[in-house]
Amino acid sequence: MEERISGHTGLLALIGSPVGHSGSPAMYNYSFAKLGLDYAYVAFDVKEDQVKEALDAVKLFHMRGINVTMPDKTEAAKYVDELSPAAQIIGAVNTIVNDDGRLTGYITDGEGFVHNLKDHGVDIKGKKITVAGGGGAATAIQVQCALDGAREITIFNIKDAFFERTLQTAEKIRKAVPGIVVNVYDIADTAKMTEEITSSDIFANATIVGMKPMDDQSVVKDLSAFRPGLVVCDAVYNPAETKLLREAKEAGCTCIGGKGMLLWQGVAAFRLYTGMDMPVEEVKEKFFHE
Repeated sequence: MEERISGHTGLLALIGSPVGHSGSPAMYNYSFAKLGLDYAYVAFDVKEDQVKEALDAVKLFHMRGINVTMPDKTEAAKYVDELSPAAQIIGAVNTIVNDDGRLTGYITDGEGFVHNLKDHGVDIKGKKITVAGGGGAATAIQVQCALDGAREITIFNIKDAFFERTLQTAEKIRKAVPGIVVNVYDIADTAKMTEEITSSDIFANATIVGMKPMDDQSVVKDLSAFRPGLVVCDAVYNPAETKLLREAKEAGCTCIGGKGMLLWQGVAAFRLYTGMDMPVEEVKEKFFHE
């Protein structure tokens, strides 16, 4: 690493909180070295109320860009100069590119989720998916699944100040994809959640439940929701096997961890930063063998 760093090395970073568990720095730095690109990638623990200052620093340090993780995605969307069409619908960003002081925000989470499903032989087209969560990553998954042909989407979120935003997302999806069925429910309604998962082809957790220090918890309280044939996905990738996935696997579900979503959203972000393709097969082999 020290041989690669010079006075000209460009800086990229991940912001969010917590970020100590992140696999992004290893994945990006390996790819930069492999392709001979003069960049270095680090992670900064940035709370929601520090996002504006962080984006000012991106400009100050002439950083090429940043990735944004929970809980900063929605906040970061407020302070960029331009939003991609998908980021505009979603109202959140996970990738920001700095072009000479002009910041453009993108969201590649949804692409990452759908591509990860495909990588595991699962097609979203014509399927019913139930998603837990209403934040940036969850919304990106919901929007992308709708755009890629899901027939029905059920969303469960905490009935807090942001619940209204989840209802608005559902409305935006219905407008963007006429004919799709989108329903929103309170995540505390366990009976309804069980009923919806039972009639779904795919269930996805896009909350932080299951991530350290909540790795002893799962969003699914009633295990009767699980059955063979159901595909269960988790956006959480550390631990690699969450409590949700462990319990789903025991019930005979097909389980897909969050590492692949991280890989494929990273592939899309890498292209935005560098204009080049990440060495996917090598990165997969080195960091993502399951």
